[in-house]
Amino acid sequence: MKVSAVFKVRSPEIRALHLTWIAFFITFYVWFNMAPLASSMLKSVDWLTRDDIRLFAIANVALTIPARIIVGMALDRFGPRRVFSILMISMSIPALVFAFGNTMSQLLVSRLVLSSIGASFVVGIHMTALWFKPKDIGFAEGFYAGWGNFGSAAAAMTLPTIAITMFGGEDGWRWAIAQSAVVMAAYGIYYWFAITDGPDARAHRKPRKAMAMEVSTWGDMIKLIIWTIPLVGCLGILVWRIQNMGYMSVTAAVICYLAIVAVIIYQVVQILRVNVPILKKGVPEDDKYPFSSVAALNSTYFANFGAELAVVSMLPMFFEETWGLNAATAGMIAASFAFVNLVARPMGGLVSDRMGNRRFVMLSYMFGIGIGFVLMGLLNSSWPLIIAIAITIFTSFFVQGAEGATFGIIPSIKRRITGQISGMAGAYGNVGAVVYLTIFTFVTPTQFFYIIAGGAFLSWLICLIWLKEPEGAFDEEYYVSSVDRMIEEQELAKTQAKPQQG
Repeated sequence: MKVSAVFKVRSPEIRALHLTWIAFFITFYVWFNMAPLASSMLKSVDWLTRDDIRLFAIANVALTIPARIIVGMALDRFGPRRVFSILMISMSIPALVFAFGNTMSQLLVSRLVLSSIGASFVVGIHMTALWFKPKDIGFAEGFYAGWGNFGSAAAAMTLPTIAITMFGGEDGWRWAIAQSAVVMAAYGIYYWFAITDGPDARAHRKPRKAMAMEVSTWGDMIKLIIWTIPLVGCLGILVWRIQNMGYMSVTAAVICYLAIVAVIIYQVVQILRVNVPILKKGVPEDDKYPFSSVAALNSTYFANFGAELAVVSMLPMFFEETWGLNAATAGMIAASFAFVNLVARPMGGLVSDRMGNRRFVMLSYMFGIGIGFVLMGLLNSSWPLIIAIAITIFTSFFVQGAEGATFGIIPSIKRRITGQISGMAGAYGNVGAVVYLTIFTFVTPTQFFYIIAGGAFLSWLICLIWLKEPEGAFDEEYYVSSVDRMIEEQELAKTQAKPQQG
């Protein structure tokens, strides 16, 4: 697909692409509406501390992890149109609660619930995969993600100004956040009626069971279990941090830990219930896929999107304190990290389409991320501000490009479980954010950047060993296996039987 194709808005798939990235843009605008207003919150609410803000930053990504898994399952079962609309409408409620919260509990709980909005990303990824062919999917996914992800930069660039100039006063930040929530709810209603799940009913292929990801071998099932545990287990980090900071009693923490263990056990049971019968029966050769590739992409998203979420959450304050800038200026400069999304993500996907080797592109981007964060680790007040901005943009270019490259591969791994694969990889992005932001509470920004660089180099090594070039990644149509055809025939038979039963 040529870049100029995005201007052909009369084309159904291009219209769907624009409707979907706008939805994603709005959700990310709301998701990141706190970081640029953190200084205003501290000035307005005298009982808030910097530690509280850091805790909110961790809470802001915490429930996105299980939400992306749940949403991934829902996508494969109900389709992206309904899931996206419901998500936008429902998440406007905790956003409004946060805007007008007057206690620590209200702010923390509402921020925690609102973190589920981060699952919006995988919804649009699935919708885009339904509308575009394999040979074009890299650019389409990159464009969707890049322009949608710009919502975080737009929030950093505009919210301080909106809070000060449009509303003003000590509570200006509250009304700015509330306004973003109302816009999101309105667009959620519009999206329900404005789009369909792909160009026809056959575009959305359902898995046999949506409660857990299907695998191809017994060894892959063990790998799936191992990679599933951290998705919920990492929430223990958040519980520990909240309890350690004095916001949760020991009893409440124990209850949360037990709940996390219960959820993990439940997930493992579901994996066994879905896969044991399939594996006993035997998976046809034409329906097998390598889970090692899924695991490798989990690591890339941990290292690239996890880094982005963590860095975006701390970068405004980093520039403000390191170079003595005001909040609005620091927010504008910090926004440069996410601003690059507009170009870097689509380019990452486009390069993935054009190179003819998606694995090589992935490896190149992950190595570039490591180099970029090493350079950011060297930054301090003695560096000219313009150089610091240039290095930030350079690093972001590789971060965003790697994200585009990741989701340029995912739709080609296994078509009917794209939602679950996207959900799992997306969730690992948030695992990375929780881990990195928790680490940030104990280290300096310099040490923080070096740690992120180390994560990128580790992911590069994992991809070198595990990531395989997906078959049919540049074909005109997605591969359809014998099992896909069987499921399609069963669904058709059910549809035809309903009128007769009526």
